[in-house]
Amino acid sequence: MAKANAKFMTPLTPSTSLAAVVGNNALPRTEVVKKMWDYIKKNNLQDKTNKRMINADSKLSAIFEGKKQISMFEMSKYLSKHLS
Repeated sequence: MAKANAKFMTPLTPSTSLAAVVGNNALPRTEVVKKMWDYIKKNNLQDKTNKRMINADSKLSAIFEGKKQISMFEMSKYLSKHLS
């Protein structure tokens, strides 16, 4: 039987900007997203009134192309540009 999500679990290398948040090790996309959320929660970067919005600090701003705030649904679009 073929693995359903083998590509999904392939370790990817983060860019320098992303590595500042998730570390330098190659990680599956799922782990990258988990570490991003750990960082966002640890640093209180979820918008207080609208929990679906993420407020960028200096590290996240580098990943989110300078934007001050993005929605959680946009996050994977930005992460894709920082994984290879």
